[in-house]
Amino acid sequence: MSLIPHRRPHGSRPLRGAAVVAVLAAALAVPATAAHAATTTTLYVSPTGSGTSCSASAPCSLTQAKSSVEAADGSMSGDIVVQLAGGTYRLTEPLKLTAADSGSNGYTVSWQAAPGASPVLSGGQQVTGWSLKDSANNIYAAPVPTGADSRQLYVDGALAPRAAIGISRSDVKVTSSGLTILNSSLNYLASLPEQNRIELESQNSFTDRFAPVQSISGSAITMQQPAWNNNNWGYDTLASPFAGGSLQLENSYSFLKSAGQWYLDPQAGQLYYKAPSGWNPASHDVELPRLTSLLQIGGTYAAPAHDIAVKGIAFEHTTWLQPSTSTGYADQQSGTFLARSYTQPSDFLTSCQSGCQLFEATRNTWNQVPAAVQVSAAGRIAFSGDTFAHLGQVGLGIGNDADAHASGVGLGASTVSVSGSTFTDDSGAGIVVGGVQPDAHHPSNTAMTDQDITIANNRISDVAKDYKDMAGILSTYVTHAVISHNEVSNLAYDGIDIGWGWGANDAGGSQDYRNRGLYTYQPVYTTPTTLKNTQVTGNLIHGTKKVFHDGGSLYNLSADPGAVFQGNYIYDNHNTVGLYLDEGSRYVTLSGNVVQDSGVWAFTNASGTNNTNDNTFSGNWYNSGATQVATGSPHNNVLTGNVQVSGTNWPSGAQQVIAQAGVQGGSQGSDGTPAEVHALAANRCLDVPGSSTTPGVQVEIWDCAGGANQLFTHTSDGQLTVYSGGSKLCLDASGQGTSPGTEVVTWTCNGQSNQHWTVNANGTITGVQSGLCLDVTGASTANGALVELWTCNGGANQQWSLS
Repeated sequence: MSLIPHRRPHGSRPLRGAAVVAVLAAALAVPATAAHAATTTTLYVSPTGSGTSCSASAPCSLTQAKSSVEAADGSMSGDIVVQLAGGTYRLTEPLKLTAADSGSNGYTVSWQAAPGASPVLSGGQQVTGWSLKDSANNIYAAPVPTGADSRQLYVDGALAPRAAIGISRSDVKVTSSGLTILNSSLNYLASLPEQNRIELESQNSFTDRFAPVQSISGSAITMQQPAWNNNNWGYDTLASPFAGGSLQLENSYSFLKSAGQWYLDPQAGQLYYKAPSGWNPASHDVELPRLTSLLQIGGTYAAPAHDIAVKGIAFEHTTWLQPSTSTGYADQQSGTFLARSYTQPSDFLTSCQSGCQLFEATRNTWNQVPAAVQVSAAGRIAFSGDTFAHLGQVGLGIGNDADAHASGVGLGASTVSVSGSTFTDDSGAGIVVGGVQPDAHHPSNTAMTDQDITIANNRISDVAKDYKDMAGILSTYVTHAVISHNEVSNLAYDGIDIGWGWGANDAGGSQDYRNRGLYTYQPVYTTPTTLKNTQVTGNLIHGTKKVFHDGGSLYNLSADPGAVFQGNYIYDNHNTVGLYLDEGSRYVTLSGNVVQDSGVWAFTNASGTNNTNDNTFSGNWYNSGATQVATGSPHNNVLTGNVQVSGTNWPSGAQQVIAQAGVQGGSQGSDGTPAEVHALAANRCLDVPGSSTTPGVQVEIWDCAGGANQLFTHTSDGQLTVYSGGSKLCLDASGQGTSPGTEVVTWTCNGQSNQHWTVNANGTITGVQSGLCLDVTGASTANGALVELWTCNGGANQQWSLS
């Protein structure tokens, strides 16, 4: 029917008219070379697998599959699929994938669920052997390994609360060494055993702090150091929260007051659970986390992990023990904390409750909460259709600082995609991308740069349950992060947070931080940070700000040149801020967003000493809330074309945003039924030339004939697939291209972000990674016209429909 087109260099505009004819004629004169179809190798794995064959009839273990993959390193002639049968894989150590476990020769190693299966990688131990210890209070006990410790317990698939009691701030007085009890009803604390396992939690304005007790004598509570000192200087401290803040005492057997609470005694090897009435332990699944991470993907900067896909796997049951140590959790913001001792002013309880010069000396050493699944020093990594649930920390960490990676190698994440996945019931954020230390924003090695990270079509709900200061998604210093069509909901703090550094690390620095004394301890940088070209589009953000009033549902911090926040729908944020540009935010365009029922719909934290400048709020809709945007010199932020409506009488444009926000799927071609993709201007169909099943063929338009090479399925995670079974291919932006003119080809489905597409209500189809539109070259309407990516321009040759 049609010819396999001549391949052109990426990024170049294709030849037109007679030149095209000449090229095709020349191509015809060259004898064709037979294409060798790649052969996929499948390794079969089960929770009870053994041996080395890894066959369907004799599946092997995860560790054997890893060894088998490594044996093929460098000599792959097709993709390798490690297929996991359903069931729970109880890990005794994390699965570690390095350069030796990576794809080679352009092929991918995929760790994926068997068709219809639901494999779970668990770091937990199922607790059995329960007996009734205290019948009057319905407290059960069960044996666990002596020395086993955890900050989390999961009962019937949900996080159970630790034993805790609330106290009033007036019940105690903060001192330099701890607390003085003022309420005599708390004097019993001095008689409790294992006092050094008791913790004080303080939920403040934007921080959620944990400090462990050392000992209690009479009315004096002495706290462990350096946790106590670190929690009581800087900003929004335990001693002086900006807007009040609740206090809880946690983690003592005596605090088992409410049904569902638990307490673990590692020294005795006993777990205690205050059960609901009528609870029968034999009928319930109780999981005690034993591991602190489950999957670590990463190599070195010279030899990164690469070409790895993870599909359809659930990650469950981890803990994070740092807050239980003498450093506690001295939270600073969004999962960063102080992890060692520092020199402090002697009067820090009075002189450093809203910052001080010595506090500025700490900023470049703040640590990050680690994730259960960690990716660093890695490229071309794809997660799709996975579940990150019941985890005692961040679900997925991508290119965080080295302190947050068990490998000891941080940053360096490139071309990583996360799509069609679920994050829920996690103690920390769903996803954290990027680091906060100097190598994150001004890398000493260019291989450290985090770039081209795509987070699309995921559901992130009910995370940050223990460390409530964390957002659903945080992306710090990243070049070209694409955060598109996610649903982010049910959070104590923010929905989606972008950026870091309060403008202090941007070129030229910040007068505010000159005044604070930061530059005594770090340079004033003359070059920009790595943060740029962020795209936050089409997300559904709701049910935020349930605990902390500070911050915003959609938030930016520091300069982000080329950033676009567009088409997001925000509602139910407890009358707080919808669109929040914090200190140093610059060059951000916020357009076409819908903000419903906010107290402040648009906010710039701008003062005479910071650089919250040169941002644009345009064409947004809102139905309530103040507009607090600093326009005019010196900030020069722009408000234009924004529309306030009454109630929920949204105009058609806003209704379209609302309808399209969140996870895409369920439209034509998205329900598993193949559909033709019509090029409307040409009245022809997207077509795989010659019905080829060879990867790398550029697609075209051709007369609609209903053949298999014209039937595409828009999957729930955003892929456009053609054919089925072993022949299935995905529509692909060739070579991970993100520039106009990138060829659109078919390729082996690998879950990477250049294979994810958004079918928009305005008739365009955009690449999730690039943001560019599917385009018929040269606006041609002829059979055989090639299809590429091009800047979205509203042209008729960029209009498509699935039917």
